[in-house]
Amino acid sequence: MKATIAQYYAGDSLLHRLDPRAKLVAVSALAVALFVRDSFAGLAVYAAAAVLAYLLSGVPLVWFWRAFRPLLWLVALTFVAQVVFAPGEPFFSFGFIHLSWRGLELAAFLSLRLVVLVLVGSVLTLTTPSMALTDGLAWLGRPLRRLRVPTDELALMVTIALRFIPTLLVELDTIMRAQRARGADFRRGGLRERTRSLVPVLVPLFVLSFRRADELALAMEARCYRPGAVRTRLHPLRAGWADAALLVAAAIVIAAGLLV
Repeated sequence: MKATIAQYYAGDSLLHRLDPRAKLVAVSALAVALFVRDSFAGLAVYAAAAVLAYLLSGVPLVWFWRAFRPLLWLVALTFVAQVVFAPGEPFFSFGFIHLSWRGLELAAFLSLRLVVLVLVGSVLTLTTPSMALTDGLAWLGRPLRRLRVPTDELALMVTIALRFIPTLLVELDTIMRAQRARGADFRRGGLRERTRSLVPVLVPLFVLSFRRADELALAMEARCYRPGAVRTRLHPLRAGWADAALLVAAAIVIAAGLLV
C-alpha cells in the first residue's frame, strides 16, 4: 500500500513556494466557508477553486487518489446515512428504510462537500513540508502564548501525527500481508468473527507504534530538543506579494461562494 495521506510531494510549483502561514489561513477559511454555505452553487465555486489549486500544484493525480482512497468508506457512509435517515416525502420504503428526493439531494451535497474538503487539505499537505507546516502553525498560534498555551509543542504534535499516518498505514498493510501468508482470512464469518480476526493485527501494530514513539523521543533528546526552549530555524518564514495575492484570491472565492 502506497499511502500519501499527509505526505509531502517535492516540487517547484507556485503553491510549493508560498508561505505556509498563508496557505494555512486560506485553507482554514475555505474549510469554514464550506460548512457555512449550504447550496450546490456555493459548493461548485469552492470545488472549482480546489481543482484549480490542485492543477497549479503540479502534483500527479495518482497522489490525490492514494490519499483519498482510505477515506472512501467515510464518503460512502455519509451518503448512505443521509439517504436512509434524511427527512422528506419518501418515494420508496422498505422497513425502516425510507428513500426521498430530499435525502438523495442532501446525501449528494454532503458527500461532495467532504470530497472538496479532502482535496483542499491534500493540496496543503502535498505542497508544504512537515517542518514548514509546524513553523506555520506555531507562528499562527503565537497569540495563545499569552494564555500560557504551548503552541510550539502543540504544532509539533500535530505535525508528527500527520507524518506518522502513512507510516502506520504501510505497517498495517505489512502485518496484514504477513497474517494472510499464515492462513488468516479477514473476510470470513460474521461481524464478530471478523472483529476477532483483527486482534492479531492490532496488537503488533500497537507494539510497533509504541516502539516508533520511543525511538522518536530518543532521537529528539539526542538533538537536544527541550519543550519551551527558544529554537532557531534554518529557513525562517518570509511572506511576500504572492502570499498576499493568495489571501486576496481566497477572500474573493469565499465571498463568491457565499453570494451565489
